[in-house]
Amino acid sequence: MDSLEYTPEELLGPLNDVERRNAPSRLYLAGAVELLQRGSRVSVVGSRSASADSLSRTRLLVTSLAAHGITVVSGLAKGIDTAAHETAIREGGRTIAVLGTPLDKVYPKQNGELQRLIMWEHLAVSQFPPGYPSQKRNWPMRNRTMALLTDATVIVAAGEKSGTLHQGWEALRLGRLLFLMESVATDTTLSWPSEMIRYGAQVLSRDNLELFLEEIPERSRGEPVTF
Repeated sequence: MDSLEYTPEELLGPLNDVERRNAPSRLYLAGAVELLQRGSRVSVVGSRSASADSLSRTRLLVTSLAAHGITVVSGLAKGIDTAAHETAIREGGRTIAVLGTPLDKVYPKQNGELQRLIMWEHLAVSQFPPGYPSQKRNWPMRNRTMALLTDATVIVAAGEKSGTLHQGWEALRLGRLLFLMESVATDTTLSWPSEMIRYGAQVLSRDNLELFLEEIPERSRGEPVTF
């Protein structure tokens, strides 16, 4: 499938100075471009080696997002990302995959069929041009871009050194909404949740899920945070 090339401004409108700082110069898209031009988008992200409980929480959250017409965004990695994409598709919702590789590469390999399905029926996005090499730094860059492209980020599960934390901090820096699943926010073995909460992250639980779904504004841009 041929890809289309845009600047972030062409998709999102004018960027402020804070948004422009880590924004890629170009985005390469395959699929339904309109998913980045209308409606609300929520990133659902987390650990590649997720527990069965974390995967179950992911599926329940994404099912609710799809039922509310909210586009589910994730990074096509193993674990939480894969569960988020597959659940959105299964529930008749829409999903966007933001890749850490060019559109002409697949990572991980076992998600090749899922990537092709998303490129044809949903939307795949990369900031890396065809032929760009796979490097470790691609994934933190991808996470920061995902924060830029979405109205809110939900971290379902993540360890102390998880790449997902790059997205959480970037969402806060941009003034985007950031939510931590209650199970991770109350995990006493982790130090990062309390630090993110101190800077404005909110705890997402079964009790406030409906309120969360109702209050996500279209194309939300709040006040950025200075660290």
